[in-house]
Amino acid sequence: MKRQNVRTLSLVVFTFTYLLIGAAVFDALESDTERRRWEYLKEFREKLMNRYNMTQEDFTVLEVVVIENKPHRAGPQWKFAGAFYFATVVLAMIGYGHSTPVTVGGKAFCMGYAMVGIPLWLVMFQSIGERLNKFASVIIRKAKRMLSCASQDATEINLLIATGLLSSTIITTGAAVFSRYEGWSYFDSFYYCFVTLTTIGFGDYVALQNDQALINNPGYVALSLVFILFGLAVVAASINLLVLRFMVINAEDVRRDEEELTSSSHHVMTLDGDIMALNGKLLSTGSARGGGGGGGCRGAPQQDQVSVCSCTCLPHRPSARVCSQHAVHSGIPLHRVVHGAASAAIAADSQSGLASFRGEYSPLVGGDPLFRRGHQRKRSM
Repeated sequence: MKRQNVRTLSLVVFTFTYLLIGAAVFDALESDTERRRWEYLKEFREKLMNRYNMTQEDFTVLEVVVIENKPHRAGPQWKFAGAFYFATVVLAMIGYGHSTPVTVGGKAFCMGYAMVGIPLWLVMFQSIGERLNKFASVIIRKAKRMLSCASQDATEINLLIATGLLSSTIITTGAAVFSRYEGWSYFDSFYYCFVTLTTIGFGDYVALQNDQALINNPGYVALSLVFILFGLAVVAASINLLVLRFMVINAEDVRRDEEELTSSSHHVMTLDGDIMALNGKLLSTGSARGGGGGGGCRGAPQQDQVSVCSCTCLPHRPSARVCSQHAVHSGIPLHRVVHGAASAAIAADSQSGLASFRGEYSPLVGGDPLFRRGHQRKRSM
């Protein structure tokens, strides 16, 4: 099996195994808390309905009103500032879900806008990531030169470490800022930054949703957008390195497979059906051989072969080549050995006794006395 197929199969198995492990861990950590919260909310709903004498329909309406009003604590979501924030979230594929279009025209435009904008966004951040990696490589080389390191090249490991440190710095700094402005704990702010920059975007924590920040605090809005854009660019740089590394490994495997295929195609087949490599190693022996005499070569495989002797057991003439020296295999001169390498085309001329080699006539074969005797026997027959 090829290395690429093995790697792909291994990635599929590893990914699904990782999914199963993640599901088991989340089940163990969250299921009990979810059950207790559901029981508490169910009990509280019954008490509230009994206290205010509410029917199930009235309570459902109240739930809808509260849920629909929750995302709009920041004020109008579809003025220019809120719309710009929404467009950024769409193209970045974060998808918080804190605000969504409700009109038919808004939904249709959102789909078309995303179809064109998401590829443009990905290409832009891929290019930015490449420029960041180039800048980081220059800094790393200068630092190594100042430290008089033996090797002053910026390796992939160096770039991964640099982008990883920069990503960590952005996330930790952003967590401190959002903790200050949003009133979250530092851990929750760190969680929000990580979910945002990895484009997971659960939407359980969304910035700019308190005290009508979209309208009253434009500086904080600008800071949030810069955090998203610059953070995604750094993450794109790290992903770009990983993708390039995988492509390099895959290209090396393809080249190695092509070399092995090329080397395995250069073999020598004798008239007895044995296949030998050019280095003399016996690759396989003939399993089906014809009946005796000069017809011993009749059992040899017919594909990609050409007979350079006078027999007619191999009438077709594909690409082949003939050595100018003789070697002995079972007492047979090499001029009667069939070469399977696809490097030249040989066509025997029965009248002149010459061989056409790559479109030119050469006496290497026709000059052999055994070759001439074979043609004489053929003409006498």
